Amino acid sequence: MVVASPTERIEPIELPVVDLAAERSTVMKRVVKASEEYGFFNVINHGVPQDTIAKMEEAGLDFFAKPLAQKKLDFGPGNPFGAYGCKNIGFNGDIGEVEYLLFNASDNDQFKNIVPSNFRSIVRAYRDGVREVACEILEMMAEGMGVHDKWVFSRLIRDCDSDSVLRLNHYPPIMLNRDQCCCYKDDNDHTQQQQQQQQEVAFGEHTDPQILTILRSNDVGGLQISLEDGLWNPVTPDPSAFSVNVGDLLQVMTNGRFVSVRHRAVTKWNSNRCRMSVAYFGAPPLDASIVAPPVMVTPQRPSLFKPFTWAEYKKVTYSLRLGERRIDLFTN
Repeated sequence: MVVASPTERIEPIELPVVDLAAERSTVMKRVVKASEEYGFFNVINHGVPQDTIAKMEEAGLDFFAKPLAQKKLDFGPGNPFGAYGCKNIGFNGDIGEVEYLLFNASDNDQFKNIVPSNFRSIVRAYRDGVREVACEILEMMAEGMGVHDKWVFSRLIRDCDSDSVLRLNHYPPIMLNRDQCCCYKDDNDHTQQQQQQQQEVAFGEHTDPQILTILRSNDVGGLQISLEDGLWNPVTPDPSAFSVNVGDLLQVMTNGRFVSVRHRAVTKWNSNRCRMSVAYFGAPPLDASIVAPPVMVTPQRPSLFKPFTWAEYKKVTYSLRLGERRIDLFTN
């Protein structure tokens, strides 16, 4: 268990809101500005049908409400996609108060490992919707920065060999029936001092290694971003919007102009409501070369990063613990 440090500064923040239905040149400017200054922003009027979103949330909550034994039986440890997991985050000992479902979101997979079939169709429809949002945003980013090839970023996640993933994270109330969730805690497991803490880290500090993340959560707070060392900014949840954040690869492909921001998820001890988020992580094919377009590199702003493939970066990502800055290993 990781309890949030009482010495951390906490200051709420309102993320920029971008209306994707507004005039295109205005949207491009707002997307670029938000990506440079915050690395996070919310989008509304995104075009994903509310029915598609509602079905995805309902299917996820129904699954997580099942007894622990049934959840493990339905999906099991996987390979690791189509997998159910709990507490363990990655392969290096990171632990959180979270349970999750993780799916390969490429066209090649088609969610064949998802059972039952109605769950499969719900996940596929949701993936298609949020991927289109991600591509539209990436194309406006390229245009807004003056890149001649506006598809330079989006074609990487449209590729049929894309390594994109879809992840459902469920942050249950801390005290639950032990038969329902492996995140159950016993009073005897904690000191009185720990129980008095206002919040505990449920998914530790990290940046997203992929290109772009499209996140949707319910109306329960928990997401925090860090724009300054030692300061954590709680983000007010907005179920009507998607949160968008820049990934490490996009920071590299914009030659550092956009920023991949550290973030985490926390749970509160006095809450009896669960938080669920659905994240689409748009990633390129494994053999894709990650470099900035020539227009992003100038004598005044030389290349900040060494060229690498997504496979190379992904290998580094899985070798490190949460909070360790992977991108620094590839700087010039």
